[in-house]
Amino acid sequence: MAILARLLFALLLLLPMSAFAVNPDEVLSNPALETRARAISTELRCMVCQNQSIDDSNADLARDLRLLVRKRLVDGDSNQQVLDYIVSRYGEFVLLKPRLSEKTYVLWGAPIALLVIGAISMAVFASRRRGKPTGTRLTGEEQARLDALLGE
Repeated sequence: MAILARLLFALLLLLPMSAFAVNPDEVLSNPALETRARAISTELRCMVCQNQSIDDSNADLARDLRLLVRKRLVDGDSNQQVLDYIVSRYGEFVLLKPRLSEKTYVLWGAPIALLVIGAISMAVFASRRRGKPTGTRLTGEEQARLDALLGE
């Protein structure tokens, strides 16, 4: 039985565990506010790491942003007000999923525009090639040799 317990303990040590960067001193005592803070933190980009949310980052700036989010929530701000405040200070880049606005039309529209341009280009290219011979005509000597080889 002791061997089985040791094996189980070793297995648990080897399993990858998700490591959140939120320190215990940052966690709010109100579980509802803490849940909201974690939800907001997953939407905000760490400006140092850039491909991580502030919830996953160990950077000092991410910690400062997590504390700011929690402070704003404790002060009574809604989730949207917290996000708007952070965006007003750091810009749209702080959002992991940018909003659709006049500033981001190119960002959201570029993939669609590129697909349309690609489809039009392929259609034009295909229509120009249709019906055109791809090689040169055989000379009389080549045609005669081909006929002889085919037994005609």
